[in-house]
Amino acid sequence: MSQIIYLLPELIILTGALVLMFMSMYEKFVVKDFIIVSSFFLIIALGFTLCNVNNSFSVQPYMSLLNNVLTFDTFSNFFNILLISSTLLTLLIGEHYFQHRSYFKGEFFSILLFALFGMMILAHANELVTAYVALEIASFSVYIMVGYNSDDSKRVEAIFKYLVLGSFIGAFYLLGVVLIYGATQSTNLANISAFIGTASSDDMILVYIGLTLILFTFLFKIAAFPFQSWVLDVYRGAPMVITAYMASTFKIAIFSFFLRTILNYISPIIDFWDGILTVIIVLTLIFGTWLAITQKIVKRMLTASSIVHTGYLLLAFIALSYKDGYIINIDAAYATMFYLIAYLLSALGAFGLASHIISETNVKVTYDDFKGLAKERPFLAAMMTIFLFSLAGIPSTIGFIGKLYVFTEAINAGYTILTIIAIFATIVSIYYYFKLIAVMYFYPPKVECISVEFNDKRVSTYAIAFVAILTVLGGIGSAIVFFIPAMNIDQIINLTQLAVQSLFIK
Repeated sequence: MSQIIYLLPELIILTGALVLMFMSMYEKFVVKDFIIVSSFFLIIALGFTLCNVNNSFSVQPYMSLLNNVLTFDTFSNFFNILLISSTLLTLLIGEHYFQHRSYFKGEFFSILLFALFGMMILAHANELVTAYVALEIASFSVYIMVGYNSDDSKRVEAIFKYLVLGSFIGAFYLLGVVLIYGATQSTNLANISAFIGTASSDDMILVYIGLTLILFTFLFKIAAFPFQSWVLDVYRGAPMVITAYMASTFKIAIFSFFLRTILNYISPIIDFWDGILTVIIVLTLIFGTWLAITQKIVKRMLTASSIVHTGYLLLAFIALSYKDGYIINIDAAYATMFYLIAYLLSALGAFGLASHIISETNVKVTYDDFKGLAKERPFLAAMMTIFLFSLAGIPSTIGFIGKLYVFTEAINAGYTILTIIAIFATIVSIYYYFKLIAVMYFYPPKVECISVEFNDKRVSTYAIAFVAILTVLGGIGSAIVFFIPAMNIDQIINLTQLAVQSLFIK
């Protein structure tokens, strides 16, 4: 197979971003045209990634050109599929939202593909500076999308807050890279791993400090305590569709790089951060739960709950290190990747459906505004219920399976107390998720929120319905719809196993 085949998904996305940028120069193209062109490039790129979905491989093409800074393997291909699919779904779910907001122009969709390109490169990176460049490409693209409507004061406030804090935390990452380079004379993760295997404890001091600073960047990007202060305001100020994109897709890209780093390169020393991560997980779960309970605006509630889900993901993350002497708990990596899929579907569906509902109006914002939605538009209320069930971890949804895997692996790794706290947070989450379900089904609609002649027969409705179906099939797939292999739970686990195992191909 020619080496160019491995680079095609990234090259297609980059080409699509450039094509959209040049198209935006001409006023004859409307938003619908840009959505179609964006979807075309995304589908083509997705097709190339799916060609290798069941293949186990690990290559570093064009060594003389790329200088061994990117690894193309089943692991990165797995994350590419998730990233491209979620970007495509974001576009389709937001189709009506985009067309009813006059400030969306062609360059917005170009920026969206540039963000995806940065995330995909991050999934391939095996060198710290390359990872930083990829992270900043994605981050700055997201900054622009957050504040794209400069006429809205909330958007302007959100972009400045995110930009300042994001740039500040980026300095921590660079300082960490400098310290690691000072100790190891390299920024390549393979060379750093070799250094860790032979270095004395004194030689490791700078490495530990550098990796801790990089860990701070990781915690900021996924909105873990105490780096979550930006989330409520930024998510609240961002366009609804971009909030969905940030809460789901961007988080996946961050985890792709750090999972690779831990599993493949620094596994012998990962227990060094167990103490600090334990405290962070507890505080993330408690603080996120408290925030979610106290919110009256649905978008802020979903945002606060995303902090709680970050706690669940960190629980799977800390379970990578066993307490009984083993170096790495591979099963926890499978659980982490499965939970990323579960949260992607649930969060994208919930945030996307909220944007779908308000696409023609800004009225439905608080819990009270959703009163009677089941009577007014029962199909949408049913889909929102599915997504909320999944976020709460109710059986027969993919969110339940994801939580089950995470909690099981955390207990196996010796983190029983942490798991009990996470289960308690899950029980409490039923309150604020079911509160929204209750107002949709058991209260009459507010007069000012009643939609007149609202047409739900459009692309975004079918895209949300597709995500809702996947959310249910992911929870019952292996029991009832075993004849659909793509949604068989065991099949998903097999794909995660194949992806992780490709990291160790020599």
